[in-house]
Order: sequence, then C-alpha cells, then structure tokens
Amino acid sequence: MMIFFIVGLIVHVVFFLSIFDIYFTSPLVHGMTPQRVPLAPPAKRLVLFVADGLRADSLFKPDDNGTGRAPYLRGVIAERGTWGVSHTRVPTESRPGHVALIAGFYEDVSAVAKGWKENPVEFDSVFNESRHTWCWGSPDILPMFAKGATGDHVYTYTYPSEREDFASTDASRLDTWVFDEVKDFLNVAKSNETLLNMLHEEQNVFFLHLLGIDTNGHAHRPMSKEYLENIGLVDSGVAEIVSVMDDFYGHDGKTAYIFTSDHGMTNWGSHGAGHPSETLTPLIAWGAGVQTAQWEGSHKYDDNYLKEWGMETSRREDVSQADIAPLMASLIGIPFPVNSVGVLPLNYLNNSQHFKAESIYANAIQILEQFRVKMEQKKETTLSFLFTPYQPLTDSKQMDFVRNARNLIQKGQFDEAVSIRYCKDLIDQAMEGLSYYHTYDRLFLGSSVVLGFIGWTSYVVLFILKTHWFIGKKKNNRGQNKCHFLLGQIFLCIGLLVALFLMVQSSPWTYYIYCLIPVAVWFSVMREFETLASLVRSVPSLPLSKCFGYFLLVTFGIELLVVSFFYRAMLTLGLVVLGLWPVLSGLYIKAKVRSLSWMLSCLFLAVFPLLPVVGREPDIFYLFIYLLLYCILFVCICFQMMQVVLCAYILTSTHSSLQLKQGLPLFNQLVSWLTLVSSFLIPLLSSTRLFHRLLSILMSLVCVYLLLSTGYEALFPPVLSWLMFAWINIEQETMNTQGSSNRTELSNTDFAENIDIAKIRQLRLDDIRRSYFFASFWTTDCLISFAIFVLMPFTDTC
Repeated sequence: MMIFFIVGLIVHVVFFLSIFDIYFTSPLVHGMTPQRVPLAPPAKRLVLFVADGLRADSLFKPDDNGTGRAPYLRGVIAERGTWGVSHTRVPTESRPGHVALIAGFYEDVSAVAKGWKENPVEFDSVFNESRHTWCWGSPDILPMFAKGATGDHVYTYTYPSEREDFASTDASRLDTWVFDEVKDFLNVAKSNETLLNMLHEEQNVFFLHLLGIDTNGHAHRPMSKEYLENIGLVDSGVAEIVSVMDDFYGHDGKTAYIFTSDHGMTNWGSHGAGHPSETLTPLIAWGAGVQTAQWEGSHKYDDNYLKEWGMETSRREDVSQADIAPLMASLIGIPFPVNSVGVLPLNYLNNSQHFKAESIYANAIQILEQFRVKMEQKKETTLSFLFTPYQPLTDSKQMDFVRNARNLIQKGQFDEAVSIRYCKDLIDQAMEGLSYYHTYDRLFLGSSVVLGFIGWTSYVVLFILKTHWFIGKKKNNRGQNKCHFLLGQIFLCIGLLVALFLMVQSSPWTYYIYCLIPVAVWFSVMREFETLASLVRSVPSLPLSKCFGYFLLVTFGIELLVVSFFYRAMLTLGLVVLGLWPVLSGLYIKAKVRSLSWMLSCLFLAVFPLLPVVGREPDIFYLFIYLLLYCILFVCICFQMMQVVLCAYILTSTHSSLQLKQGLPLFNQLVSWLTLVSSFLIPLLSSTRLFHRLLSILMSLVCVYLLLSTGYEALFPPVLSWLMFAWINIEQETMNTQGSSNRTELSNTDFAENIDIAKIRQLRLDDIRRSYFFASFWTTDCLISFAIFVLMPFTDTC
C-alpha cells in the first residue's frame, strides 16, 4: 500500500509538471540577424516613463469637478502628442509587463518559478540594442535588463528594497527619489566631460521606473486619495524632467518621450488577472518623430471610454503592449529587439511614407527571422517523413513575400494600400507560423499525458476493487505467470520503441518520462486482467438500475463541479441538492436530529459562494461573531481558544496600525509566524480520540485562516467544520442502518488503535456517493478559499 501511494504521488507530480512543457515553454529562439531601418531616425534619444500599476481610466478620467488628475500629460495629448490605450496580457505582473514593453514579447508563465525577477532565458531588448541606457527605479525591475545586456552600456540606479513597503507612510517618495536622482545626474554630467560626451551620443535611452502608484494602490486601493494624489505627483515630475531634459540638450528637438504603464489594478488593489482594469494601461508619446495631436475624432472603438474620459474629439490609437518596443526602436534608429513580436504602430510616427514603409519592412523581416529559426529547430528534431511545415509560409512563399515587398518599396509604392499593407500581411502570417511551431508538440505530449492518466485511473480502480471487494481474489496460477511474462516482453518492446523514437528526434529528457509512464501504467493495468474479467462476470449480479442511477447522478455532479470553476453560484446549487440527501434517501425518518443538522449546515455553507469575492472593505465585526461561535463550540480547549483570541487581537491591531500608516508592528509579525508554525505541531500533542483530535486540528488551522481574514470569510471555517462533523455522524448513522458498521459510538474511536484488517468492510455502491461528497466538499473549500485569499492577495493583513 505504501508503494502504491508513493508511485501515485510520483505519477501525479510528473503529470502536473508536464503542464509547463505542454503550455508554458519559452517562446524565445536565438540566432536571428538584427534588423534596422536604413534611413536616418527622427530622434537621437528617448525618455521612457513607466508608472507601475497605473490604470488607463485613473489617468485619463477627469475628477468629479471636471479637471484632469494629470494636467501636464493632458496638455500633451491636446497639443503635441499621440495617445491611446496599451492592451496588456495575462499575467498582469510587473516583470512580464516590462518585458513586453522593452523587449517586445510576452514572457512565458514559467518565469513565475523565478519570482518574475530572474531571467529564465536571456533575451534581447531595446536597452541592449541602444548605445547607452540609464535607468532609475526599483531593484526588482532594473537589474533583469542590465543582466541580459551585452557589454556594460546599461547603467542602473536603484533605491534600497526596504523602501518598497506597503505599510509605508508615503509610497510616493519612491517616485520623488527617481525624479531627484535624474535631475542630480544631469547636473553632475555638466561637470563630467566623459559622461557629457556619452549623453550627447545618439541612440541613448533614459528609463524612469515609477513604483509609487503601484505601492499606494496595493496599500490603499486605486480609488484612494493616496493613489490619485500620486498620479498628480508623477504628472508634475514628468513635466519637470521634460523641462530639465530640453534645457540640458539646448531644446534641439531630438528627444522623444513615451509615458505608459506595465499593468493596471483592480478596485480592490490587486493585479495579475485579465480584468479590463488590469489590462488597459495608458500610452502617451510626444517629441521627435511622434505624430502631433489629431482632433478629427476616433470612431473605430465601440467602447464608451472616450465619452467617460471627456476626449471624444481626440484621436485615440490603441496598441498591444509589445508594439511599444518596435516604436521606441524606430524612433531612435536602433535594431528591433530580435525576440520582439510587436507590430510597429505607424500612426504614432510623424515621418515620410518612405520611412514608414522601410520601418514596417524591417519589422516584418525581424519577425520572419524568428519564424525561420523556429521552423529549422523543429525540422531538426522531427523525422523528415513526420514533419508537417506551415503551409502558408513554405520556403518558396517566404522568398516571394520578401522579394515582392522589397520591389514595392524600391518602386516608391509606399502608401498604406500597397507596400505597407503587404508587409503587415507578412507579419500576420509569420506570427501565425510562430504560434504553429511553438505549439507543434502540444498534441503529441497532451495525448501521451492523457493516455497515462487514463491508465493510472484505470489501475487505481482495479486496485481498489481487488483489495476491497470480492472479485480478483484468486491466486495466480502458472498460466497467469506465463501470461504476465509475455505481457512484460510486449510492453518492454513498446517502451524500447518509444525511447528509440524520442532519441532519433533528439527530444528533451522530460519527453521520455511523459511517454514511458503510460507504457508502465498500462502494463500494470493489463496485469490486472483477471480482476477486470471478474468484474465483468459479476455485472449481472449487481442492481443495474441502482448502478445506472449512480452513474447519472455522479456524471451530473461532476459536470456541476466543473461548471462551478467558472460560475461559483453552481456551488450553492450543489450544496442545496446535497442538503436534501437525508430526505431523498429516507434517512431523515430514522435520524431526524442529525439529518436536520446536516441540512442546516449545507444551507449555511451554500450562502458563501453567493457573497462578493473581492472589492470589499474590511469588516472587523465578523471577527467578533467568529470568536463568539468558537467560544460556544470549543470552550473546553482552553489553550487553543486563547490562541484564537490572540489571533483576533493581532488582526484588529494590524488593521488599525495600517489605517494609521504606522506600519506593521514587530509583535504582530512574530505572533503571526509563530501561529503558522505552531498550527502544524499543536495537534500532535492533543488526545488521539477522534473528536478531540479533529477539534484540535480545526482550531490550529482556523488561527491561520483568521489572520488572513478581513470580513465574512472568518465565518467560513466554523460553518464548514459544522458540516464536516454532521457528515461524520450522519454517515455513521447510515452504516448502522445498513448493518455494515462494527462501532456504535464515534466518541470511542481512537487514532492510536491498531486496525484489525479482518474487520475492514468491503466496498458498497454507497461508497460512490461518499467519494462524490468528499470531492464536492473539497472543491467547495478550495474554490471559496481561492476566491478569498488568491483573488484578493493584498488584504489589509498582508
């Protein structure tokens, strides 16, 4: 049995990790030739402002009195710049957002294993292609671009990480630090000839990372006074930096400016998902080479944002976040980052049609280069007779595309309808081809994993039936041993063929695991052929109508659980149906008190999926109800009850301290960590009696749960525990009624007792219902806890 559990754990871990190889592999390839525009660029330098965590509506939408929160940037939009909404992608985190902005590609989710800070794979960026880049801002963001750069031309200036404190009295000081450092840097440069010469070279980039808005949003939420005032501070800081820059360069008109954000933020102060408040970020560009303000209006967007923001007459040009990288490269004349998948937004450029055509052509060739490298890599690792090329872009079609585009430009056909449109079509085809080769092995690996999981599930079912039912009990005879030996030889040959197939294709070592596990699992299934045959022979003796009824109910129940992952209200429906079980089964007549307790606890728990998940203000009142419930239920466990009271005090104290902007008290931190550690140890010291041990485990876990609660979720553990205790009792009553239980009192059950194997009962059809109940309760607990603590990761207790 222990080997069975260990093997099961390994199989599930392997199949879980296969997700990263199937869906989250790195999109990067290497070996491409950099592509640049052969014409003179309009700007010599570029200044990039990134206001971390700034929502588009928070910047563009006027205050209640009708005035803008950012008057300077609003003036840029009205007089001398182009603006729009930059659409980000999930995950809306700082590192992926900055990678998309500066490198031009959407990073794979496997980078989360590095905390979104280290580089899982080295990549090219605008900073790397520039002559010099100076960066100021967060120590979590800047080093990753300096680390991946070739040479030492990327210079970073960061503040200590201790300043990034959600409990800080004033997080806007992070942005003030950046603005002050940039001004000091330029003042020092005036007396440093070497630095002055570097600053006057072409293709320089200045990057200002402004973290204050994001920090204030997490700590106080985006509708707070702190968040909105920080926007005003950033606006005035940007105005000052632009003035200082223009003065430093003698107003030569060769500086381009871009202001944007890496991601937005929800109303409750979190980000990472795909809500519009997280994916819609502002983009404002002005200066050298940028199209000036256009006032003919924009009617190509069917949303109401222009009306809400009071900008109906202003031309809006939306982009994808990765499009900003080629825009910056085009403005200062550097090669497009070789890993970029961004498409140059031509409407932001104020230049000739010839320049635009050459720019979009270089953009198309740069993306096509990635497609070619990806295709060659896949061709080298696939047997020639199995390789299926991407038909719209075969080698001959690629050559035709490139030759025709070049000829159109040489003939001077630069307009949008000819060469530019042709290059955009080439980009679309190359992007689809990149996706095709990036997911080339997905069907193969997915099928292998599914085959292995079905095999493992089949083996588990057969193992349980063989161990806990009346079938498959016969001892192996000599004929069976010979059959098993033959099966072993057959599956060994299959395994060797699979390994040879993978070796010829130079597949990664993980592919061997995903493809050989199904072979081993299905060999184990076939070894249990006698058990399967016994099951088939016993089918006529089973109550077929009852089995069919269970099958329909379980199928419906499983579908209900799947739908609940998308619509939480389905959990309420499921719990209500479960609550009716004693009535439908007739158990209510024999055990009215326990049945009533079951139904009430199901109904109370069914309320939680209907309550709002996030966006709530903390309500400490629920904590006092929580304490009252536990004082009534568990007054006999004195020490752990005191621990619950202490946790409640820590929560209210922390909430008060953060509201007063006094930071997180050291005492509260120590108690919180000690509570977490002790929650795993204290239950081991309690009595081994069933209810005593379960109560001790519950009390230890709810202390941790309580520290993460700010409202009604504090009531979830006592209601769930009530239902679990009711379930234990009502199941005992069911087995007593069926005459399948050897115990009459649950209170006499002791975990320290030695289990008498002879007294373990055989499986019944009713166990299908019990397993489904367990899956339902587990899903309910996970989904509600996930909604409370994952979708709302920045509660006051954080």
